Amino acid sequence: MATRPVIRVRGRSRRRTSVAALCCYKPGETARLIYRPRHHLLLKGARKSFSWQDYRDLLVRAHIQLDGPIVVVWDNLNTHLAAGLKKYEAEHDWLTTVRLPSYAPELDPVEAVWSLVRRAMANFAFETPHDLDRKLRRELRRIQLPPHLTDGCLTATGLAIDPPTPP
Repeated sequence: MATRPVIRVRGRSRRRTSVAALCCYKPGETARLIYRPRHHLLLKGARKSFSWQDYRDLLVRAHIQLDGPIVVVWDNLNTHLAAGLKKYEAEHDWLTTVRLPSYAPELDPVEAVWSLVRRAMANFAFETPHDLDRKLRRELRRIQLPPHLTDGCLTATGLAIDPPTPP
């Protein structure tokens, strides 16, 4: 069995980069990808991933950018299930949440975004964390600009967004 090579990245600060993204769809409108990278310093006791407050801030940003109510389809990441985020969801009538089944990445359009990003970044060796961040942002922007790529991420799930039927 072959072993995967590990390349150490040297830089002044040791940090980890996390990215959260929302694929946004509305019948009759252009699909949108809204994302937010975040850097975490690798210090003892420091958080190494998005907090529920980071997800809340991303939802607020999306609400402002989209200028309307939002229906969010969450996977079951433990942070998405946090009490603080659930409380925030309950307090805001512009926000409706739906949970995916326990393990159903094939139903999450954002998983297709990560697949596109991973494919584009495969076989790159980054000299610094800044180089990695720059490439990551470039690839997310490449997916974000032509809406057909974000549309394709929904198509890959086999799901469809149907306009609401009038009463």
